[in-house]
Amino acid sequence: MQPASPDFAQLKSNMKASWVAGDFGKIANFTVKAAEEFIARTPIQPGTRVLDVACGTGNTAIPAARAGGLVTGVDIAPNLLEQARKRAAEERLEIRFQEGDAEELPVGDHEFDVVLTMFGAMFAPRPERVAAELIRVCKPGGIIAMANWTPEGFVGKSLQVTAQMVPPPAWLPAPTLWGDQLVVQQRLSSGVSKLSLTRQKAVFDYPFIPKEVVAFFRQYFGPTQATFSRLDSQGQSELAARLESLWVEYNTATDGRTRIEAEYLDVRAIRA
Repeated sequence: MQPASPDFAQLKSNMKASWVAGDFGKIANFTVKAAEEFIARTPIQPGTRVLDVACGTGNTAIPAARAGGLVTGVDIAPNLLEQARKRAAEERLEIRFQEGDAEELPVGDHEFDVVLTMFGAMFAPRPERVAAELIRVCKPGGIIAMANWTPEGFVGKSLQVTAQMVPPPAWLPAPTLWGDQLVVQQRLSSGVSKLSLTRQKAVFDYPFIPKEVVAFFRQYFGPTQATFSRLDSQGQSELAARLESLWVEYNTATDGRTRIEAEYLDVRAIRA
């Protein structure tokens, strides 16, 4: 149940601040290939109208534009949009980036042929609003494509660790429920004529050991910064140790690097 509006407004403000903090572009660099693979599985032709929800620094918007899509990217964090604009300009790609919320998209009804979101809209606090908005802005017969971390995968496990150390509000649904097939079927049960769900892997490959990966996230990933800031020194040490242990457990590299295969749910829905 949604809490009183002042509390909710503060929650939204805090979430935006966490994504503005740090330098998410440094983090996003390590999922560029996964984003390109996600777009390669999406039917985007020259002239296809594409909306990238929670577009971040442009990892999915840019390959969608390379494929000829007429792309609009929306995100709550203005600094990420600035990075996205710079990347698009460097490739001479015409992409419209604008500030906006996945729960209240600043675009018209049935405006887009493809509506996509990769590791983004899943973090909005009201999933029913997100689902309704993705459906609203997609034209009948169009495609809604999502990539959402699964609860069982590496990122899901990482989010569980941080939630144990710094519990979110009890009413707030876990973001990784968007990676649960049964939950997605329920959330997209109306307004969709066909739904396909497959499990995919995003590969993280960092040129340093797990301990340094944790330090890297503490420095550049806003949500990780926010979590650590809410703990005392002992709690920070415990969280760092638990996260490092998880990175070590999942690491498949043996040469001083850190290589992780992170599972996500690939969602493809046809708008009714």
